[in-house]
Amino acid sequence: MIRLPWAKTRCQTLEPSSAIDLRLLTRVIARVKLNRALRYRLYWKFLKQFNAVELIGWRIVTSSIILLCVIIYTKKLRNLLTALRDRKLRARVIFASIMLAINWTTYVWAVVHENVIETALGYFISPLFTMIIGFAVLRETMKAVHRAVIVFAVFAIVILTYSYGRPPYLALIIASSWSIYGYLKKQVPLSSLESLTAEVFALLIPAVAILFWCFNRADSVPNSATTIQWIFVLFTGLMTAIPLLLFGAASRRVRLSLLGPLQYFVPTFNFFLGWLAYNEKLDVTRLVGFAFVWFGLFILVTDSLRSSAKKIKTA
Repeated sequence: MIRLPWAKTRCQTLEPSSAIDLRLLTRVIARVKLNRALRYRLYWKFLKQFNAVELIGWRIVTSSIILLCVIIYTKKLRNLLTALRDRKLRARVIFASIMLAINWTTYVWAVVHENVIETALGYFISPLFTMIIGFAVLRETMKAVHRAVIVFAVFAIVILTYSYGRPPYLALIIASSWSIYGYLKKQVPLSSLESLTAEVFALLIPAVAILFWCFNRADSVPNSATTIQWIFVLFTGLMTAIPLLLFGAASRRVRLSLLGPLQYFVPTFNFFLGWLAYNEKLDVTRLVGFAFVWFGLFILVTDSLRSSAKKIKTA
């Protein structure tokens, strides 16, 4: 049975005898990622007539309502408020929430403006940015394979800049904001539910201000949305909270060596969705740029799997 992030008893590791659980959890993660990938693109495409910043405002407000109900029901609110008395923790949560808002806004803007393939690029190169953070901030050792991966990434960005006629800034913003967000999340000693709730509530006041600012616009949600569009807007909170919490719960039970390759599932789906379903441009030059990214990721994943195998043998 999958335990939710707020369950009192947590299983942090997967026992070797739990082969069925491993297969089940792998399926859960894959389905969560597929559903999230498919619904998010179709969801935001359906709402593309609205301003992306306004949509993020609604997403934050509706998410905060859902997460507040859940955290009160699970009696975790007092624990969260106690933890947030720490000034350093509050600062990290606020900074993480800013990165999350930047990531969400850039992603939604890119999707509604026919740049789905570039969002895929952003999440493909995000692990490379995470690796750079490890070297620059955590002073981790840089091996020759890591240098090679960075060189491939630089070549890819140069080629894609030539192909797009501009730097792939949407991808770079998505990758950097998501990597910094992931780094900050690891520095916050809170559960998935607690940290996500704190981050969303840190954004609540700016989100409400944005909605008030957009209210008088003729093309705003209150002034132009149909009944079905209103339903879609109000359900953005569920679309945000449930996949993140379920994935957080399942990922705690799966080995990192398995979880790592799964992170490329969504951007791969995005790539083919943008190319085949939305007919976004994918010329030879752009494909060569992506090939450099994919080859670098292949090297990175292969090295990671080898390191994990060595650790298991020596354990």
